[in-house]
Amino acid sequence: MNIVSKKLFDHMVYLRRQIHKYPELGYREVKTAAIIKEELNKLGIEQTTGIGGTGVIGEICSSHDREPIVALRADMDAIAIHEETGLEFASQVDGVMHACGHDGHVAMLLGAASLLKESLKTGSVLLVFQPAEEGGGGAKKIMDSNLLEKAGAIFACHLDRHYAVGKAVVQEGPISAFTDRFDITVKGKGGHVAQPHDTVDAIVVASLIIMALQTIVSREIDPLHPSIVSVGKIEGGSVPNAVAASARLSGTIRTTEKHVREQIKSGVRRIAVAAGSLHNAEVTVEIIEGYPSVINTIEESKVARKAVINLFGDQALVDTKFVSMGGEDFSYYLEKIPGCLVRIGAQKKGFENVPAHSSLFDFDENAMGVGAGFLSEVAKLAIERLSKK
Repeated sequence: MNIVSKKLFDHMVYLRRQIHKYPELGYREVKTAAIIKEELNKLGIEQTTGIGGTGVIGEICSSHDREPIVALRADMDAIAIHEETGLEFASQVDGVMHACGHDGHVAMLLGAASLLKESLKTGSVLLVFQPAEEGGGGAKKIMDSNLLEKAGAIFACHLDRHYAVGKAVVQEGPISAFTDRFDITVKGKGGHVAQPHDTVDAIVVASLIIMALQTIVSREIDPLHPSIVSVGKIEGGSVPNAVAASARLSGTIRTTEKHVREQIKSGVRRIAVAAGSLHNAEVTVEIIEGYPSVINTIEESKVARKAVINLFGDQALVDTKFVSMGGEDFSYYLEKIPGCLVRIGAQKKGFENVPAHSSLFDFDENAMGVGAGFLSEVAKLAIERLSKK
């Protein structure tokens, strides 16, 4: 799709592959930030660096008024996964890879920066290169800097392997889940398996808790509200012929409604403590709140849809009402700034069934031209709308 020039597209591919070869985990994106700074300098774009340690914000100002201001965001961090794609530009860092497309997000925003530098007629655009989206909450660091306090809107793209290149998903309202975590500790009484009557088996109690937790979603939550309670880790015991004195469970809670979120957190505590009481074990529950739900605002979603239609036509919009049960810290921006996160089709032939966060993940690089064009167009449309308010 000829949304950007071949020269710009080829440069975006080069940048993406350089970033992909040398991935960095959250708050360690030093090389990635250096590439961004170099590219912004080449374009003559002023920047603020070191935000949250490695974050970079560039600013493109038109020749007219600085305001209205619109922000565009790209996340920079990779994931602790050992790459097994066999790509010629595969990760050179053992145990770390870009398995979610953030390398493409950075390249897309740099591509959009090039387009906006030549075409922005009024207002300003903040180019937000954010650290640590993958669990580190880097968006909060950006918001705490107050560098976005005058932004009237914010937009972002996320590459999505579920959809073909040239397709885009623009939804208003909730589009992702709250991502909370729980840790449950069971303290029993250890001893020899030959004298079980003298013990309190922490593993038995932990097993009871695991099974009982499954009834929260299946029997306590309205099935019209998507919800997940899942135990992903269990530790307990040390030898096969001893009753375990302690066990530890860790898991996740995914919800899309605030009242359901509170209902499930309460249910996890109630069930775990009750199971402990039933078997004379001491049970403690810690719930760690994760990212809020991403809730796209109505007017900014309309602007995003218009940008997609302007570039690709009505047929590019994918009509879906489903909420992803994944998490995204773009939600922290939307708590203060109206905005919209858009999913850009990036399905690659042969990789259709490979999920994100997989050691085999890759995407169709043609999607980066689509993303760059969209980000440029949506920024200008949003500035136009804000100018009329």
